[in-house]
Amino acid sequence: MTTTPPLPSSRQSAQRRTDQIHAFTRELAQLETDGVLALPETQRAQLAAHHQALLADYARLFDVDRDSQARRLSLGMRISSLFGALALAASVFFLFYQFWGHFSETVQVAILATASLATLGITAWLRDRDVSGYFTRLAALLTFACFVLNVVMLGQIFNITPSPQAFLAWAALALLLAYACDLRLLLAAGLGCATFFVAAWLNVWSGLPWNAFSTRPEHFFPIAPLLFCLPQWLRHRRREDFIPIYRLCGLVILLLAILTLSESGGHSYLGWNTKVVEGAYQVLGFALSAAAVWLGLRRQWAETANTGVVFFLIFLAFKFYDWWWELLPKWAFFLLVGLIALACLLVMKRFRYGNSQPGEA
Repeated sequence: MTTTPPLPSSRQSAQRRTDQIHAFTRELAQLETDGVLALPETQRAQLAAHHQALLADYARLFDVDRDSQARRLSLGMRISSLFGALALAASVFFLFYQFWGHFSETVQVAILATASLATLGITAWLRDRDVSGYFTRLAALLTFACFVLNVVMLGQIFNITPSPQAFLAWAALALLLAYACDLRLLLAAGLGCATFFVAAWLNVWSGLPWNAFSTRPEHFFPIAPLLFCLPQWLRHRRREDFIPIYRLCGLVILLLAILTLSESGGHSYLGWNTKVVEGAYQVLGFALSAAAVWLGLRRQWAETANTGVVFFLIFLAFKFYDWWWELLPKWAFFLLVGLIALACLLVMKRFRYGNSQPGEA
């Protein structure tokens, strides 16, 4: 007696299962060609029928890529939807500014409110009808752009003093749209806006202008580890592809702040000599980058390992520049940097094979 397997919870899960089916089919065919395994005709037909039924359900419900050609087309469609959203947002922006002075304040406010609500309504309407999600994501990006423009323009119309609360509003809408429309780009935008809101609040609390972000990079320290660790506390069963975005945003924010302090130690709260502060943050940057590489390899978090490698090389390049840019000929400087990068490549290759589990590809 056969039972119907439960459907995946998200398009990403359905796509992974589709890829597994294709990989299994190819491997089974290879095993039969090599004479290692041969299924009876009855089992072969039953297995093929089961896989075809699954693939049909996934294609109907989640619009998965059923072959390599569909995957390439999907990539092109994602790129097209992103560029389309950016182009439409730019069109709305320049259209507003070209004719803005010809409208009264009442009409201006009505246009701003209508644009935001209309794009939000279109996004909600498409979400229930667009199985592929490409048009929904385009509309969601346009909705976010209109809302950002709405807040900025309303502040100018009524001469409202800029405040960090705008970042909170933008973050709330971006996160709402990201989870509703399965859009990782808006998730990153929402996390970025939330980060700037926290940093701005800390600036105000410490007596600085709220937008003095470069004055105290250490104000980004509290939220960065929180973003990195948040997926460990909050499970994303229906949005598993969101988990790396949290880790990536948290790690990038933390390492960028440390990189800034390693070059501008005078902006630190530490009351030490500037050179000592810069040296301490340089050491911390190297240590955290290396730790990110190690953790990413150990947990198989590709985004964490890759981010750690990139920032380790950035810290290394800055340090080499401080040490040898004036002392060495330019060809020798870049040769040295290239050799160090090659050494890092060899070390990571050793780690890669050393951490591979039996049976892993």
